[in-house]
Amino acid sequence: MRIEPPVPAEVLAAISAPFQVSPAPLIEVPILQPLNLLLDLAGEALRARLFVVQAAGGDEACLRPDFTVPVARHHLTQGGGSASYRYEGKAFRASAGPTHRAEEFLQIGLEQFATTSGDLAEADAEIVALAWTACKAGGRKDLSLWLGDVGLLAAFVEALDLSPALAARLVRGAAHPRLLQNEIDRAGRSPPQRPQAGLADLLANKTPAAAAAILQEVWALAGIEPVGGRGPQEIAQRLIRKAEDAKAPALSQVQADTLRAFLAIEDVPREALAAVRTMAGRKSMPMLDRALADWDRRLAQLELLGIADIYLSTAMGHSFDYYDGLTFEVRSAALGAGRAVAVGGRYDGLPARLGDNSVVSAVGCMVRPWRAWEAGEA
Repeated sequence: MRIEPPVPAEVLAAISAPFQVSPAPLIEVPILQPLNLLLDLAGEALRARLFVVQAAGGDEACLRPDFTVPVARHHLTQGGGSASYRYEGKAFRASAGPTHRAEEFLQIGLEQFATTSGDLAEADAEIVALAWTACKAGGRKDLSLWLGDVGLLAAFVEALDLSPALAARLVRGAAHPRLLQNEIDRAGRSPPQRPQAGLADLLANKTPAAAAAILQEVWALAGIEPVGGRGPQEIAQRLIRKAEDAKAPALSQVQADTLRAFLAIEDVPREALAAVRTMAGRKSMPMLDRALADWDRRLAQLELLGIADIYLSTAMGHSFDYYDGLTFEVRSAALGAGRAVAVGGRYDGLPARLGDNSVVSAVGCMVRPWRAWEAGEA
């Protein structure tokens, strides 16, 4: 495992200082995290980047690749409600392909949970300002702020009047440009012919418990012993969802061209949003109208930060599927788009997926000190 070099103590203190102003307590969360839960929340595509461990006869676990889910789980153990938490510790992510990137690295961050929606634009701006200030403390002079919004993509997709299964698949692909491109590329094609009464079809329309029971019976008849720690109910639901996805019609060529044009928008925020409005034309799109109005309020707050280099990209997401609103990255020109100095965003739906229905607003950010330091990663 390649370990990231340490940052000098005085530099680390400067980068950490903006976080320490917050009254949020500094917490520690377990390095080992349940693999299946993380894959369910962050997406199966993440598996290749995880360090997986398993004790004899035990469930699979992984070294934490990030702090958001572990901190959200910690918040649940504290009884939920409104709270904020700071963290500083190592994360672990396997490098994909021939690369010399560190696989064990330091992250500093803050996660906020609230039981009321409040002023989301202000909360978003505050978390962006925190990450930006911490990054600037590292001394780099080539930083820029990049904004995205999974919610804006979801609103635009809704305006395309697609089948629910296809719309859901497009929104799930927000963090994976390749998946979105695949949907665009197969525009106009009929769904592939599938044999009737396949296993997924037999499980469809069954309750989760009944579907799991059928799957267990099939395993028993075939003498199959499932591995990997996933339960029958979970596997059954995944089979059903994949079958529904496969039966969903493809985008029409017009819809694909429209989506391609939307995803190509990348400009300073006001110009980017103007381009989205132009694409929408005069058609009434309530969800999109609300998303654009939210951005007007958010930008009014962000512009108070006085950041010179700030851009909005409609195609920008994160590698974790649980983000459902604002996403952002602080980038260094020297490191490029693939090695963000800081990332963050809104994930209002994650606490409920973990079982905490008290939280309606969740947002956070993470900074990589080694990348923020001007003499660090190159």
